[in-house]
Amino acid sequence: MFKTRLISGIVLVILALATIICSGPVLLVTLIGVSCIGMQELYRAAGVHEGKTNGLEIASYLEIVIYYLAVAYLPVSYHLPAVILGVLVMMSIFVFTYPKYQNKQIMTAFFGMVYVGVMLSYIYQTRVLPGGAFLVWLIFLCSWGCDTCAYCVGVLIGKHKMAPVLSPKKSIEGAVGGVVGAALLGAIYAVATGSYNPNPAHTPLIYAIICGVGAQVSMVGDLAASAIKRQENIKDYGTLIPGHGGILDRFDSVIFCAPLIELLLRFLPAVGGA
Repeated sequence: MFKTRLISGIVLVILALATIICSGPVLLVTLIGVSCIGMQELYRAAGVHEGKTNGLEIASYLEIVIYYLAVAYLPVSYHLPAVILGVLVMMSIFVFTYPKYQNKQIMTAFFGMVYVGVMLSYIYQTRVLPGGAFLVWLIFLCSWGCDTCAYCVGVLIGKHKMAPVLSPKKSIEGAVGGVVGAALLGAIYAVATGSYNPNPAHTPLIYAIICGVGAQVSMVGDLAASAIKRQENIKDYGTLIPGHGGILDRFDSVIFCAPLIELLLRFLPAVGGA
């Protein structure tokens, strides 16, 4: 299992590197695909998907494509209307096909679009910031870096359960190790990229703070995804990534990190540097 998980993790990192470096349409299409797969996983778990893809799901996938196109090619003032359009379409489907869908299915469909699709779009929005080619990696340092450090510290010295009912294997020691590890990775990353991003506002301390805060939020994202799985009585969201599960199993912390990191970076003067 460990070997499979390691190989899958390496492949995932390589794919992330390739798509994020390419940016533009390649990253856009990749995130649309990842979002739609993640939405389908959630819909399957929560009862929106019942054996075969239905009209409500198809509308959700089309809406997230429209939203991503608005993010990529239209001013920011169009982003929220693109989300509101999703509400209008889904409620219209609810009304004109009544009683085909239950309230829970409609609400879950919209929630899935925002929770997975909209929040993951902040990877793209961070990538297109000035200096985004370097800044976007802070999202993954926060999330995947925290996951890795928390796991290692938890295995070595973890004794006190952080959320015994929700996630029995997670420990307080692991959580602290994850936050400290992510902050350290952020500081190291600032030093490593300093010659490419000479902006004086982007210091090792600032990156450490951003990654430390992001790591704490990433753990909430991890636990939130676990809470959904517990209530739906499933182990993993899918089997797409061997050793890891589905898209949501691997991107649960990224989903929470991406919007926060993009927001924090906007508070820095002259985001990104050269």
